[in-house]
Amino acid sequence: MQKNNLLIFAIATLIIVNFLSCKSTKKDTYTAVNQSSLRYDDTTLFAENSPYLMPYNRIIDGAGESVNFGNPDLENHSLDLVMIPNTALVVVEDRYGVAVFDSKTHVLVNRWSYDKAPPYKSNMSSFSGIKAVTVKDSVYIFWGAGGRETPNSYVMQAAWTGKEIKFIKAFTYKAEAPATVALPNEVEIKNENGELFLYTVLNGNNQLVKSKVSNGEVVWSKPTGVAPYGLKVVDNKAFVTNWAGPITNPADGKETAGVPWGNAYINPQTGAISRGTVSVFDINTGQALKEINVGLHPNAVVSSPDKKFVYVANGNSDHVSVIDAQKLQVIDSIFVGLFKDNETLIGSTPNALALDGSGTVLYVANGMDNAIAVVSLGKNASSQGNGQSFVKGYIPTQAYPSGIVVNAGELYVTNLEAIGARAAHKLKDAIKADKAYNSHKQLASISFIPLPDEGKLKTFTEKVKNQSLYKRVKLAELLPRKNIAPRPVPERIGEPSVFKHVLYIIKENRTYDQVLGDMKEGDGMASLCIFGDSITPNQHSIAREYLLMDNYHVSGKASAEGHHWASAGMVTDYTEKSVRAWFRSYPHVLYDALVYNKKGLIWNNALDHGKSVRIYGEACTCEFDEKKYDWFSLYDLQQKGESFPYTNTTTISRVRPILATDFPGCDNEIISDQMRADAFLKELKAAEADPNGTLPNLMIMSLPNDHTTGMNPKFPTPRAMVADNDLAVGRIVEAIMKSRFADSTVIFISEDDSQAGWDHVSAYRTTGYVVSNYSRLQKTVHTNYNQTSLLRTIEQILGLPPMNIIDATASPMFDCFTDKIDRSYQFTHKKNLVPLNEMNKPANVQKGAALKFTNQSIKFAFNRIDRGNDNMLNRILWYSAKGSKPYPAKMSGSEEEEDED
Repeated sequence: MQKNNLLIFAIATLIIVNFLSCKSTKKDTYTAVNQSSLRYDDTTLFAENSPYLMPYNRIIDGAGESVNFGNPDLENHSLDLVMIPNTALVVVEDRYGVAVFDSKTHVLVNRWSYDKAPPYKSNMSSFSGIKAVTVKDSVYIFWGAGGRETPNSYVMQAAWTGKEIKFIKAFTYKAEAPATVALPNEVEIKNENGELFLYTVLNGNNQLVKSKVSNGEVVWSKPTGVAPYGLKVVDNKAFVTNWAGPITNPADGKETAGVPWGNAYINPQTGAISRGTVSVFDINTGQALKEINVGLHPNAVVSSPDKKFVYVANGNSDHVSVIDAQKLQVIDSIFVGLFKDNETLIGSTPNALALDGSGTVLYVANGMDNAIAVVSLGKNASSQGNGQSFVKGYIPTQAYPSGIVVNAGELYVTNLEAIGARAAHKLKDAIKADKAYNSHKQLASISFIPLPDEGKLKTFTEKVKNQSLYKRVKLAELLPRKNIAPRPVPERIGEPSVFKHVLYIIKENRTYDQVLGDMKEGDGMASLCIFGDSITPNQHSIAREYLLMDNYHVSGKASAEGHHWASAGMVTDYTEKSVRAWFRSYPHVLYDALVYNKKGLIWNNALDHGKSVRIYGEACTCEFDEKKYDWFSLYDLQQKGESFPYTNTTTISRVRPILATDFPGCDNEIISDQMRADAFLKELKAAEADPNGTLPNLMIMSLPNDHTTGMNPKFPTPRAMVADNDLAVGRIVEAIMKSRFADSTVIFISEDDSQAGWDHVSAYRTTGYVVSNYSRLQKTVHTNYNQTSLLRTIEQILGLPPMNIIDATASPMFDCFTDKIDRSYQFTHKKNLVPLNEMNKPANVQKGAALKFTNQSIKFAFNRIDRGNDNMLNRILWYSAKGSKPYPAKMSGSEEEEDED
């Protein structure tokens, strides 16, 4: 596999784009050979220089110059930025502090991080919002900060001395029940009659607060809508965007679902937030003047230079609302999505705004397009505008632009995902590899982009389209043809498949090299493999007997992202802005309605198109008496063929009827994956025994125990827990492939993310498996696929349209199938070689490193999925598997780092 062949990749991409532009209009002559040739380039995500391939069908090659910064041992993200008044300096709010850049030289001048103020060391910057003001001869910087599930949050105040950032003080905001975090986000500073006032929205408390800067005294505090995000003070009015819309009224009978610390109105078909609002207040009295309906997930808000217009970005509906600042009503709505030929395919995700000095051009950061939309404002949106507002073009950025400043003929842009998790680290000789990657090793970035003229903007626009694989959408729009023979993966959506049933298994947190790095048939690094053939014999057997994918990637970096990528093919602005901090929630079980995008997830897509669906353990929480049952007692019950009382709960009404109540949910590793396999096999057996019985069209299953709990004495060893997971996979695959449903069923297996390990090719590379009687290829598939490819393949098989612009541009996994059925082999599961009840040793018999890692495993509660320190868990897993063999420390970060996911 060629890892650095970027020239070939770029040429291949251009060939694909040109080919599609020629062929997409000839719908009746498009062939399988043509479509199969549109697979991803076989180069991996590894690249030393731009362009970069992201693991969700997007190429990154931004305009201007981008500067990376931060500590490579931490996953950092740049969130927002502002100019320091009367200077050429721009200050960036990143997850761990603030950084000052010279906009002329693009040099990092100074950086302040929270560890320089010990009382706030565990804090992180909130979603966005940073302001700089001059008071007499002093320059002050304000921004919001908080901690995950900690009671206090802060607005930080620092001074720019001309040479460095000097911390001044923190304004404290206490959480108000039911919130556990007050969480200041956007701030405004206003001089009123010689007194400096601080306005801030409290995203957790659902409040807007006005305080005196001089002494922190609260002047007034008023309730907003749910999860207030953005704030703009225009004359004597404060405009507050509410991510989750208005406060719910139980008496109105409308559908609601849970968000942290309350409820929000949702669309019952999708589970997504159904309303977005802007609350308007009189800044003198705090009186609420009006709540204005806008689009979904309203976030950034800015005003025109003449203060007549207020602009609101709607992250979950791809348009900008224009509000008359005097009449307090929406007077225009501007669609800014890149895919305007099909506005139902949402996903561009506008999330930051900036205006030029004339107030006639609005710059919009489209996060998922990795671009800035340049909008010419019409007469309904600008005092100087003419005609209708329209998008003039797009400027390419790095991944997920999140903040914009327009200054001196340039754009300065913060890129939340930058170039992804590509902070490579050289390893010790003992590892026998040059570099390795982990998903939490990522630098922040800022881009400096000269404003393009019309000709350059036109060129940039075509580049953005090409880098978004824009023409691939035409493939999803090809009409099905009549009298087409069934195939495993139909050429066009709506054409028949040989498969009637899809089982999609989602596992937890492993990289390719950790599990399959010992397979000589693939591009693996055996020295990084800690759960090899002796621990995962079933996964190895599946890879050998069916096919080995050594170029399959997850799209996110942690389970809170991963489960949504795995089931929806994209994430919302709420999820992106929460990455690494996870202030409000860690929504890996999808209990937080704010993580649902407008079109929902794969199961409602299937239901909407008449397919039957069953969910096993995904998108739910398993509630039981944890004081009564521990791992030992539940394992003993499973060995006896018995169960225990529990309840699977979900906040999403549409999930409830399709949720398997006899399959324990997957937030808790106290439950053996054997018990989960037992529950599924019981249902399968009942379907087989019934002559009229059948399986659902779509089955989604969570099997989480390959996550492991470290060296906690209350649980089995890491290798035993991975073996438990592997055996469950093997038993389920065998049962299906030996059932009467074998010919009509395909099984897809994927990790949700790859965060808990190392890989020598990419931080995003993981294990993926395809099992069917049409997939017995017995070869290695090198084609670059990812989670959105898997979802697109499921859609292609079940005849479902894409859910959003990301899966619409995914390549179906054609290379994992053949048209010829092979019934010559029936998979038989391999017995576990590691006892499933091989327990970790108690602390009182440990010493040295073993004792240290045992105590850390107990302290950080790894029995809850992703609730402990992942870098620490990586070290624990390495020690558990490798003993005294030197740990690849340089890829893992500081041993003392204590992050929360």
